[in-house]
Amino acid sequence: MAAKKIKSALISVYNKDGLDLIVKELIAQDVTIYSTGGTQTFVESLGGKVERVEDLTGYPSILDGRVKTLHPKVFGGILAIRNEDHLVQLAKYEIPQIDLVVVDLYPFEETVATTNDEAAIIEKIDIGGIALIRGAAKNFNDVVIIPSKEEYGVLYDILINKGGSTDLETRKDLARRAFKVSSHYDTAIFNYFNRDVEDEISFKHSILKSKVLRYGENPHQKGIFFGELDSMFEIIGGKELSFNNLVDVDAAVALMREFKDGEPAFAILKHTNACGVAVRPTVLQAWKDALAGDPVSAFGGILIANTEIDLDTAKEIDQLFYEVLIAPSFSDEALALLSAKSKRILLKIKHFEAQNKSYKSILNGVIEQDADLSMEGLESLQYVTELKPDAQQLEDLLFANKLAKHLKSNTIVLAKNNQLLGMGCGQTSRVDACKQAIEKASHFGFDLQGAAMASDAFFPFPDCVEIAAQAGITSVIQPGGSIKDKLSIDYCNENGLAMVFSGVRHFKH
Repeated sequence: MAAKKIKSALISVYNKDGLDLIVKELIAQDVTIYSTGGTQTFVESLGGKVERVEDLTGYPSILDGRVKTLHPKVFGGILAIRNEDHLVQLAKYEIPQIDLVVVDLYPFEETVATTNDEAAIIEKIDIGGIALIRGAAKNFNDVVIIPSKEEYGVLYDILINKGGSTDLETRKDLARRAFKVSSHYDTAIFNYFNRDVEDEISFKHSILKSKVLRYGENPHQKGIFFGELDSMFEIIGGKELSFNNLVDVDAAVALMREFKDGEPAFAILKHTNACGVAVRPTVLQAWKDALAGDPVSAFGGILIANTEIDLDTAKEIDQLFYEVLIAPSFSDEALALLSAKSKRILLKIKHFEAQNKSYKSILNGVIEQDADLSMEGLESLQYVTELKPDAQQLEDLLFANKLAKHLKSNTIVLAKNNQLLGMGCGQTSRVDACKQAIEKASHFGFDLQGAAMASDAFFPFPDCVEIAAQAGITSVIQPGGSIKDKLSIDYCNENGLAMVFSGVRHFKH
Protein backbone atom coordinates (compact mmCIF):
# COMPACT_ATOMS: atom_id res chain seq x y z
CA MET A 1 0.00 0.00 0.00
CA ALA A 2 1.32 3.45 -0.91
CA ALA A 3 2.53 5.83 1.78
CA LYS A 4 0.01 8.35 3.06
CA LYS A 5 0.89 12.02 3.50
CA ILE A 6 -0.30 13.81 6.62
CA LYS A 7 -2.40 16.75 5.47
CA SER A 8 -4.47 17.43 8.56
CA ALA A 9 -4.01 16.91 12.29
CA LEU A 10 -6.08 17.08 15.46
CA ILE A 11 -3.97 17.94 18.49
CA SER A 12 -5.36 17.63 22.03
CA VAL A 13 -2.67 17.18 24.64
CA TYR A 14 -2.16 17.74 28.36
CA ASN A 15 1.65 17.69 28.40
CA LYS A 16 3.16 20.01 25.82
CA ASP A 17 6.83 19.34 26.53
CA GLY A 18 8.51 18.63 23.18
CA LEU A 19 5.38 19.52 21.24
CA ASP A 20 6.83 22.80 19.96
CA LEU A 21 9.19 21.07 17.51
CA ILE A 22 6.32 19.01 16.13
CA VAL A 23 3.98 21.97 15.78
CA LYS A 24 6.63 24.04 13.97
CA GLU A 25 7.22 21.22 11.49
CA LEU A 26 3.49 20.72 10.93
CA ILE A 27 3.22 24.43 10.22
CA ALA A 28 6.20 24.24 7.85
CA GLN A 29 4.57 21.35 5.95
CA ASP A 30 1.32 23.29 5.66
CA VAL A 31 -0.67 20.72 7.67
CA THR A 32 -4.14 21.90 8.71
CA ILE A 33 -4.28 21.84 12.52
CA TYR A 34 -7.47 21.39 14.52
CA SER A 35 -7.38 22.02 18.23
CA THR A 36 -9.11 23.53 21.24
CA GLY A 37 -8.45 25.04 24.64
CA GLY A 38 -4.92 25.23 25.95
CA THR A 39 -3.46 23.30 23.03
CA GLN A 40 -4.97 25.79 20.61
CA THR A 41 -3.39 28.68 22.50
CA PHE A 42 -0.04 26.87 22.51
CA VAL A 43 -0.10 26.28 18.73
CA GLU A 44 -1.09 29.87 18.07
CA SER A 45 1.76 31.10 20.27
CA LEU A 46 4.13 29.35 17.86
CA GLY A 47 2.67 31.23 14.91
CA GLY A 48 0.43 28.48 13.68
CA LYS A 49 -3.07 28.88 12.35
CA VAL A 50 -5.62 26.74 14.19
CA GLU A 51 -8.99 25.54 13.01
CA ARG A 52 -10.94 25.66 16.21
CA VAL A 53 -12.89 22.49 17.05
CA GLU A 54 -15.83 24.57 18.29
CA ASP A 55 -16.05 26.24 14.86
CA LEU A 56 -16.04 22.82 13.20
CA THR A 57 -18.72 21.35 15.46
CA GLY A 58 -20.79 24.45 16.02
CA TYR A 59 -20.57 23.93 19.76
CA PRO A 60 -18.27 25.63 22.27
CA SER A 61 -16.33 23.73 24.90
CA ILE A 62 -19.05 23.01 27.47
CA LEU A 63 -19.54 21.58 30.97
CA ASP A 64 -16.28 23.02 32.29
CA GLY A 65 -14.34 21.52 29.40
CA ARG A 66 -15.72 17.97 29.87
CA VAL A 67 -17.13 18.01 26.34
CA LYS A 68 -15.01 19.45 23.53
CA THR A 69 -14.18 16.92 20.84
CA LEU A 70 -17.03 14.44 21.32
CA HIS A 71 -18.90 15.20 18.11
CA PRO A 72 -19.61 13.45 14.75
CA LYS A 73 -17.73 16.14 12.84
CA VAL A 74 -14.59 15.21 14.77
CA PHE A 75 -14.97 11.45 14.97
CA GLY A 76 -16.38 11.22 11.46
CA GLY A 77 -13.17 12.73 10.11
CA ILE A 78 -11.09 10.26 12.13
CA LEU A 79 -13.08 7.07 11.61
CA ALA A 80 -13.97 7.50 7.94
CA ILE A 81 -12.46 4.86 5.69
CA ARG A 82 -11.00 6.53 2.62
CA ASN A 83 -13.37 4.82 0.18
CA GLU A 84 -15.95 6.34 -2.13
CA ASP A 85 -18.94 5.74 0.13
CA HIS A 86 -17.38 7.27 3.25
CA LEU A 87 -15.85 10.17 1.35
CA VAL A 88 -19.25 11.02 -0.13
CA GLN A 89 -20.72 11.07 3.36
CA LEU A 90 -17.91 13.32 4.62
CA ALA A 91 -18.62 15.76 1.81
CA LYS A 92 -22.37 15.67 2.43
CA TYR A 93 -22.00 16.51 6.12
CA GLU A 94 -19.05 18.88 5.63
CA ILE A 95 -16.71 16.78 7.72
CA PRO A 96 -12.97 17.19 7.06
CA GLN A 97 -10.64 14.21 6.86
CA ILE A 98 -8.25 14.00 9.80
CA ASP A 99 -5.01 12.17 9.01
CA LEU A 100 -3.14 12.59 12.31
CA VAL A 101 -4.34 12.56 15.90
CA VAL A 102 -1.97 13.66 18.68
CA VAL A 103 -3.10 13.06 22.25
CA ASP A 104 -1.54 13.16 25.70
CA LEU A 105 -4.07 12.14 28.36
CA TYR A 106 -4.90 13.85 31.63
CA PRO A 107 -2.39 12.66 34.27
CA PHE A 108 -4.73 10.37 36.21
CA GLU A 109 -2.08 8.21 37.90
CA GLU A 110 0.02 11.21 38.90
CA THR A 111 -3.06 12.84 40.45
CA VAL A 112 -3.92 9.70 42.43
CA ALA A 113 -0.34 9.61 43.70
CA THR A 114 -0.38 13.22 44.91
CA THR A 115 -3.84 13.77 46.40
CA ASN A 116 -6.73 12.08 48.20
CA ASP A 117 -9.20 14.62 46.85
CA GLU A 118 -11.66 12.37 45.03
CA ALA A 119 -13.22 15.22 43.05
CA ALA A 120 -9.80 16.23 41.72
CA ILE A 121 -8.98 12.63 40.84
CA ILE A 122 -12.26 12.05 39.01
CA GLU A 123 -11.73 15.20 36.93
CA LYS A 124 -8.47 13.70 35.68
CA ILE A 125 -10.30 10.80 34.03
CA ASP A 126 -9.85 11.64 30.36
CA ILE A 127 -12.91 10.84 28.24
CA GLY A 128 -12.45 12.65 24.93
CA GLY A 129 -8.75 11.84 24.73
CA ILE A 130 -9.29 8.10 25.20
CA ALA A 131 -12.02 8.17 22.58
CA LEU A 132 -9.73 9.97 20.13
CA ILE A 133 -6.95 7.43 20.71
CA ARG A 134 -9.21 4.43 20.20
CA GLY A 135 -10.93 5.92 17.14
CA ALA A 136 -7.68 6.81 15.38
CA ALA A 137 -6.04 3.50 16.31
CA LYS A 138 -9.03 1.57 14.97
CA ASN A 139 -8.67 3.37 11.64
CA PHE A 140 -4.89 2.85 11.38
CA ASN A 141 -5.24 2.01 7.69
CA ASP A 142 -5.76 5.73 7.05
CA VAL A 143 -4.89 7.61 10.25
CA VAL A 144 -1.71 8.13 12.27
CA ILE A 145 -2.19 8.02 16.06
CA ILE A 146 0.28 9.52 18.53
CA PRO A 147 -1.23 8.39 21.87
CA SER A 148 1.16 10.02 24.36
CA LYS A 149 4.16 12.30 24.76
CA GLU A 150 6.31 9.15 24.69
CA GLU A 151 5.62 8.91 20.93
CA TYR A 152 6.35 12.58 20.13
CA GLY A 153 9.80 11.49 18.97
CA VAL A 154 8.29 8.97 16.53
CA LEU A 155 6.14 11.68 15.00
CA TYR A 156 9.05 14.10 14.77
CA ASP A 157 11.03 11.44 12.86
CA ILE A 158 8.09 10.95 10.47
CA LEU A 159 7.90 14.67 9.80
CA ILE A 160 11.63 15.33 9.46
CA ASN A 161 12.94 12.17 7.82
CA LYS A 162 9.91 10.93 5.91
CA GLY A 163 8.35 14.21 4.85
CA GLY A 164 5.23 13.56 6.87
CA SER A 165 4.39 10.33 5.04
CA THR A 166 3.71 7.00 6.73
CA ASP A 167 3.42 3.43 5.56
CA LEU A 168 0.89 0.90 6.89
CA GLU A 169 3.44 -0.88 9.07
CA THR A 170 4.26 2.33 10.93
CA ARG A 171 0.61 3.24 11.40
CA LYS A 172 -0.22 -0.26 12.67
CA ASP A 173 2.67 -0.18 15.13
CA LEU A 174 1.46 3.18 16.44
CA ALA A 175 -2.05 1.69 16.81
CA ARG A 176 -0.54 -1.11 18.89
CA ARG A 177 1.13 1.45 21.13
CA ALA A 178 -2.13 3.38 21.32
CA PHE A 179 -4.13 0.43 22.62
CA LYS A 180 -1.38 -0.26 25.15
CA VAL A 181 -1.73 3.32 26.41
CA SER A 182 -5.51 3.01 26.47
CA SER A 183 -5.40 -0.32 28.29
CA HIS A 184 -2.95 0.91 30.90
CA TYR A 185 -4.99 4.06 31.50
CA ASP A 186 -8.25 2.15 31.97
CA THR A 187 -6.52 -0.31 34.29
CA ALA A 188 -5.24 2.53 36.45
CA ILE A 189 -8.77 3.90 36.73
CA PHE A 190 -10.13 0.44 37.59
CA ASN A 191 -7.48 -0.04 40.25
CA TYR A 192 -8.43 3.26 41.82
CA PHE A 193 -12.11 2.33 42.06
CA ASN A 194 -11.28 -1.23 43.09
CA ARG A 195 -9.36 0.04 46.11
CA ASP A 196 -12.68 0.52 47.88
CA VAL A 197 -13.58 -3.11 47.20
CA GLU A 198 -10.18 -4.31 48.37
CA ASP A 199 -10.47 -2.16 51.47
CA GLU A 200 -13.89 -3.69 52.15
CA ILE A 201 -12.46 -7.18 51.73
CA SER A 202 -9.62 -6.29 54.07
CA PHE A 203 -12.14 -4.88 56.51
CA LYS A 204 -14.16 -8.08 56.39
CA HIS A 205 -11.01 -10.09 56.95
CA SER A 206 -10.24 -7.94 59.95
CA ILE A 207 -13.70 -8.73 61.30
CA LEU A 208 -13.28 -12.42 60.53
CA LYS A 209 -9.90 -12.27 62.26
CA SER A 210 -7.21 -14.45 60.80
CA LYS A 211 -6.16 -16.37 63.88
CA VAL A 212 -2.73 -17.96 64.06
CA LEU A 213 -3.03 -21.49 65.43
CA ARG A 214 -0.48 -23.28 67.55
CA TYR A 215 0.50 -25.21 64.43
CA GLY A 216 -1.10 -27.02 61.53
CA GLU A 217 -1.76 -30.73 61.19
CA ASN A 218 1.70 -31.39 62.63
CA PRO A 219 4.06 -29.29 64.78
CA HIS A 220 6.35 -28.48 61.84
CA GLN A 221 3.44 -26.94 59.87
CA LYS A 222 2.12 -23.43 60.41
CA GLY A 223 -1.65 -23.00 60.67
CA ILE A 224 -4.09 -20.07 60.42
CA PHE A 225 -7.88 -20.05 60.78
CA PHE A 226 -10.02 -17.55 58.84
CA GLY A 227 -13.59 -17.40 60.05
CA GLU A 228 -16.14 -16.38 62.63
CA LEU A 229 -16.38 -19.10 65.25
CA ASP A 230 -18.36 -16.75 67.48
CA SER A 231 -21.27 -16.83 65.05
CA MET A 232 -21.58 -20.60 65.47
CA PHE A 233 -20.25 -21.37 68.95
CA GLU A 234 -19.96 -19.98 72.40
CA ILE A 235 -16.53 -21.18 73.48
CA ILE A 236 -16.65 -22.09 77.17
CA GLY A 237 -13.21 -22.50 78.67
CA GLY A 238 -10.56 -24.96 77.68
CA LYS A 239 -7.37 -24.52 75.68
CA GLU A 240 -7.33 -22.91 72.27
CA LEU A 241 -8.74 -24.92 69.39
CA SER A 242 -6.01 -26.43 67.23
CA PHE A 243 -5.96 -27.04 63.49
CA ASN A 244 -6.95 -30.68 64.00
CA ASN A 245 -9.61 -29.74 66.55
CA LEU A 246 -11.23 -27.41 64.03
CA VAL A 247 -11.24 -30.03 61.29
CA ASP A 248 -12.76 -32.60 63.65
CA VAL A 249 -15.33 -30.15 64.99
CA ASP A 250 -16.42 -29.40 61.43
CA ALA A 251 -16.92 -33.13 60.78
CA ALA A 252 -18.77 -33.58 64.07
CA VAL A 253 -21.20 -30.76 63.37
CA ALA A 254 -21.84 -32.05 59.83
CA LEU A 255 -22.67 -35.51 61.20
CA MET A 256 -24.90 -34.29 64.03
CA ARG A 257 -26.77 -32.09 61.56
CA GLU A 258 -28.42 -35.32 60.37
CA PHE A 259 -29.87 -35.86 63.87
CA LYS A 260 -30.48 -32.31 65.07
CA ASP A 261 -34.28 -32.54 65.14
CA GLY A 262 -34.82 -36.06 66.49
CA GLU A 263 -34.41 -37.96 69.75
CA PRO A 264 -31.25 -37.41 71.82
CA ALA A 265 -28.23 -38.42 69.77
CA PHE A 266 -24.57 -38.66 70.69
CA ALA A 267 -21.55 -39.11 68.43
CA ILE A 268 -17.87 -39.64 69.09
CA LEU A 269 -15.41 -38.82 66.31
CA LYS A 270 -11.73 -39.44 65.83
CA HIS A 271 -9.80 -37.95 62.93
CA THR A 272 -13.12 -36.80 61.37
CA ASN A 273 -14.62 -40.31 61.37
CA ALA A 274 -17.40 -41.42 63.71
CA CYS A 275 -16.35 -44.33 65.93
CA GLY A 276 -19.47 -44.30 68.10
CA VAL A 277 -23.01 -43.05 67.44
CA ALA A 278 -26.33 -43.80 69.10
CA VAL A 279 -29.85 -42.37 69.24
CA ARG A 280 -31.76 -43.04 72.46
CA PRO A 281 -34.66 -41.71 74.58
CA THR A 282 -32.16 -39.97 76.92
CA VAL A 283 -28.85 -38.26 76.28
CA LEU A 284 -27.23 -40.36 79.02
CA GLN A 285 -28.16 -43.61 77.29
CA ALA A 286 -27.14 -42.18 73.93
CA TRP A 287 -23.72 -41.38 75.40
CA LYS A 288 -23.27 -44.85 76.92
CA ASP A 289 -24.23 -46.65 73.71
CA ALA A 290 -22.15 -44.37 71.53
CA LEU A 291 -19.14 -45.02 73.76
CA ALA A 292 -19.76 -48.76 73.59
CA GLY A 293 -19.28 -48.59 69.81
CA ASP A 294 -15.52 -48.16 70.24
CA PRO A 295 -14.36 -47.14 73.73
CA VAL A 296 -10.72 -47.43 72.67
CA SER A 297 -10.91 -44.93 69.80
CA ALA A 298 -13.05 -42.60 71.91
CA PHE A 299 -10.00 -41.65 74.00
CA GLY A 300 -8.96 -38.13 72.99
CA GLY A 301 -11.92 -37.79 70.63
CA ILE A 302 -14.45 -35.11 69.70
CA LEU A 303 -17.84 -35.53 71.38
CA ILE A 304 -21.10 -34.02 70.17
CA ALA A 305 -24.75 -34.19 71.23
CA ASN A 306 -27.90 -32.74 69.72
CA THR A 307 -29.41 -31.89 73.11
CA GLU A 308 -28.48 -30.44 76.49
CA ILE A 309 -25.88 -32.20 78.59
CA ASP A 310 -27.24 -32.81 82.08
CA LEU A 311 -25.29 -33.55 85.25
CA ASP A 312 -25.65 -37.35 85.10
CA THR A 313 -24.35 -37.42 81.54
CA ALA A 314 -21.56 -34.98 82.42
CA LYS A 315 -20.42 -37.28 85.24
CA GLU A 316 -20.09 -40.18 82.81
CA ILE A 317 -18.37 -38.10 80.15
CA ASP A 318 -15.97 -36.67 82.71
CA GLN A 319 -14.44 -40.11 83.23
CA LEU A 320 -13.06 -40.08 79.69
CA PHE A 321 -10.26 -37.92 78.34
CA TYR A 322 -11.62 -35.98 75.36
CA GLU A 323 -10.49 -32.97 73.34
CA VAL A 324 -13.78 -31.16 72.61
CA LEU A 325 -17.38 -31.54 73.77
CA ILE A 326 -20.10 -29.86 71.70
CA ALA A 327 -23.75 -29.46 72.67
CA PRO A 328 -26.57 -26.93 72.26
CA SER A 329 -26.51 -26.31 76.03
CA PHE A 330 -25.23 -27.52 79.37
CA SER A 331 -27.09 -27.57 82.67
CA ASP A 332 -25.51 -25.34 85.30
CA GLU A 333 -24.37 -28.34 87.33
CA ALA A 334 -22.95 -30.10 84.26
CA LEU A 335 -21.11 -26.95 83.20
CA ALA A 336 -19.57 -26.53 86.63
CA LEU A 337 -18.32 -30.11 86.60
CA LEU A 338 -17.01 -30.14 83.05
CA SER A 339 -15.32 -26.73 83.34
CA ALA A 340 -13.16 -27.94 86.21
CA LYS A 341 -10.77 -29.60 83.76
CA SER A 342 -9.26 -26.50 82.23
CA LYS A 343 -7.73 -28.02 79.11
CA ARG A 344 -10.91 -29.62 77.80
CA ILE A 345 -12.77 -27.49 75.30
CA LEU A 346 -16.52 -26.95 75.65
CA LEU A 347 -18.45 -25.54 72.70
CA LYS A 348 -22.05 -24.43 72.99
CA ILE A 349 -23.34 -24.68 69.44
CA LYS A 350 -25.79 -21.99 68.37
CA HIS A 351 -27.03 -23.62 65.16
CA PHE A 352 -26.42 -26.55 62.82
CA GLU A 353 -26.88 -24.57 59.60
CA ALA A 354 -24.81 -25.81 56.68
CA GLN A 355 -22.83 -23.95 54.04
CA ASN A 356 -24.04 -24.49 50.49
CA LYS A 357 -20.53 -24.89 49.09
CA SER A 358 -17.44 -26.82 50.06
CA TYR A 359 -13.87 -26.05 49.03
CA LYS A 360 -10.47 -27.73 48.89
CA SER A 361 -7.12 -26.27 47.99
CA ILE A 362 -5.32 -28.45 45.45
CA LEU A 363 -2.66 -28.13 42.74
CA ASN A 364 -1.91 -24.47 43.46
CA GLY A 365 -5.63 -23.74 43.16
CA VAL A 366 -9.02 -24.30 44.71
CA ILE A 367 -11.91 -26.58 43.76
CA GLU A 368 -15.47 -25.78 44.72
CA GLN A 369 -18.52 -27.99 44.81
CA ASP A 370 -22.05 -27.97 46.13
CA ALA A 371 -22.08 -29.28 49.69
CA ASP A 372 -23.54 -32.78 50.08
CA LEU A 373 -26.78 -31.79 51.80
CA SER A 374 -28.81 -34.72 50.48
CA MET A 375 -30.14 -37.31 52.88
CA GLU A 376 -32.53 -39.99 51.74
CA GLY A 377 -35.75 -40.84 53.54
CA LEU A 378 -38.29 -43.63 53.24
CA GLU A 379 -39.85 -42.02 50.19
CA SER A 380 -36.51 -42.24 48.33
CA LEU A 381 -35.95 -45.95 48.74
CA GLN A 382 -36.27 -48.49 45.96
CA TYR A 383 -37.13 -51.99 47.17
CA VAL A 384 -35.21 -54.38 44.95
CA THR A 385 -35.39 -57.76 46.72
CA GLU A 386 -38.24 -60.19 47.24
CA LEU A 387 -37.94 -59.79 51.00
CA LYS A 388 -38.86 -56.29 52.14
CA PRO A 389 -37.25 -54.79 55.27
CA ASP A 390 -39.53 -54.44 58.28
CA ALA A 391 -40.06 -51.18 60.19
CA GLN A 392 -37.07 -51.67 62.53
CA GLN A 393 -34.79 -52.65 59.67
CA LEU A 394 -35.83 -49.58 57.72
CA GLU A 395 -35.03 -47.39 60.72
CA ASP A 396 -31.62 -49.00 61.07
CA LEU A 397 -30.91 -48.76 57.35
CA LEU A 398 -31.63 -45.04 57.28
CA PHE A 399 -29.55 -44.56 60.44
CA ALA A 400 -26.63 -46.45 58.91
CA ASN A 401 -26.93 -44.51 55.65
CA LYS A 402 -26.58 -41.21 57.54
CA LEU A 403 -23.33 -42.43 59.07
CA ALA A 404 -21.97 -43.77 55.76
CA LYS A 405 -22.40 -40.30 54.26
CA HIS A 406 -19.98 -38.85 56.81
CA LEU A 407 -17.28 -41.54 56.83
CA LYS A 408 -14.31 -41.55 54.48
CA SER A 409 -14.69 -43.66 51.35
CA ASN A 410 -14.68 -46.53 50.80
CA THR A 411 -16.93 -47.12 53.77
CA ILE A 412 -19.25 -49.76 55.22
CA VAL A 413 -21.44 -49.14 58.27
CA LEU A 414 -23.06 -51.78 60.47
CA ALA A 415 -25.89 -50.69 62.75
CA LYS A 416 -28.75 -52.05 64.82
CA ASN A 417 -31.34 -50.36 67.00
CA ASN A 418 -30.00 -46.89 66.10
CA GLN A 419 -26.49 -47.70 67.28
CA LEU A 420 -23.23 -47.88 65.35
CA LEU A 421 -21.85 -51.41 65.81
CA GLY A 422 -18.89 -51.27 63.48
CA MET A 423 -17.51 -49.36 60.54
CA GLY A 424 -14.79 -49.73 57.96
CA CYS A 425 -13.68 -46.49 56.33
CA GLY A 426 -10.98 -44.99 54.16
CA GLN A 427 -10.26 -48.33 52.53
CA THR A 428 -9.08 -48.82 48.96
CA SER A 429 -11.32 -51.89 48.70
CA ARG A 430 -14.99 -52.04 49.70
CA VAL A 431 -14.44 -55.68 50.67
CA ASP A 432 -11.71 -54.58 53.10
CA ALA A 433 -14.07 -51.95 54.52
CA CYS A 434 -16.74 -54.63 55.02
CA LYS A 435 -14.32 -56.99 56.75
CA GLN A 436 -12.99 -54.16 58.94
CA ALA A 437 -16.51 -53.19 60.04
CA ILE A 438 -17.37 -56.77 60.98
CA GLU A 439 -14.08 -57.23 62.82
CA LYS A 440 -14.55 -54.04 64.85
CA ALA A 441 -18.11 -54.99 65.79
CA SER A 442 -17.01 -58.45 66.87
CA HIS A 443 -14.05 -57.06 68.80
CA PHE A 444 -16.35 -54.95 70.97
CA GLY A 445 -18.78 -57.80 71.57
CA PHE A 446 -21.68 -56.89 69.29
CA ASP A 447 -24.03 -59.51 67.91
CA LEU A 448 -24.55 -58.80 64.23
CA GLN A 449 -27.57 -61.08 63.89
CA GLY A 450 -30.29 -58.93 62.33
CA ALA A 451 -27.99 -55.93 61.85
CA ALA A 452 -28.21 -53.48 58.93
CA MET A 453 -25.39 -52.64 56.54
CA ALA A 454 -24.91 -49.39 54.57
CA SER A 455 -22.43 -48.71 51.77
CA ASP A 456 -21.54 -45.24 50.50
CA ALA A 457 -21.38 -46.53 46.90
CA PHE A 458 -22.69 -49.46 44.86
CA PHE A 459 -21.44 -53.04 44.97
CA PRO A 460 -19.73 -53.99 41.69
CA PHE A 461 -19.80 -57.62 42.82
CA PRO A 462 -21.85 -59.59 45.38
CA ASP A 463 -18.81 -60.23 47.61
CA CYS A 464 -19.79 -57.69 50.29
CA VAL A 465 -23.32 -59.00 50.68
CA GLU A 466 -21.92 -62.52 50.85
CA ILE A 467 -19.59 -61.54 53.70
CA ALA A 468 -22.39 -59.62 55.41
CA ALA A 469 -24.81 -62.56 55.24
CA GLN A 470 -22.23 -64.90 56.75
CA ALA A 471 -21.89 -62.46 59.69
CA GLY A 472 -25.66 -62.47 60.33
CA ILE A 473 -26.58 -59.16 58.69
CA THR A 474 -30.10 -59.26 57.26
CA SER A 475 -30.68 -55.91 55.54
CA VAL A 476 -28.61 -53.72 53.22
CA ILE A 477 -28.82 -50.19 51.84
CA GLN A 478 -26.69 -49.01 48.94
CA PRO A 479 -27.04 -46.46 46.12
CA GLY A 480 -27.35 -49.01 43.32
CA GLY A 481 -26.27 -48.19 39.79
CA SER A 482 -23.77 -50.96 39.05
CA ILE A 483 -24.14 -52.83 35.78
CA LYS A 484 -23.90 -55.94 37.99
CA ASP A 485 -26.52 -54.94 40.55
CA LYS A 486 -28.46 -58.09 39.70
CA LEU A 487 -25.68 -60.28 41.12
CA SER A 488 -26.05 -58.73 44.58
CA ILE A 489 -29.86 -58.75 44.34
CA ASP A 490 -29.90 -62.40 43.34
CA TYR A 491 -27.64 -63.35 46.23
CA CYS A 492 -29.90 -61.50 48.70
CA ASN A 493 -32.98 -63.24 47.29
CA GLU A 494 -31.31 -66.64 47.55
CA ASN A 495 -30.11 -66.04 51.14
CA GLY A 496 -33.00 -64.18 52.74
CA LEU A 497 -31.58 -60.64 52.88
CA ALA A 498 -33.60 -57.48 52.27
CA MET A 499 -31.92 -54.85 50.10
CA VAL A 500 -32.96 -51.32 49.20
CA PHE A 501 -31.38 -48.79 46.84
CA SER A 502 -31.06 -45.20 48.07
CA GLY A 503 -30.25 -43.85 44.60
CA VAL A 504 -27.62 -41.43 45.96
CA ARG A 505 -23.87 -42.03 46.26
CA HIS A 506 -22.08 -40.36 49.18
CA PHE A 507 -18.37 -40.52 48.40
CA LYS A 508 -16.27 -38.58 50.91
CA HIS A 509 -12.66 -38.16 49.86
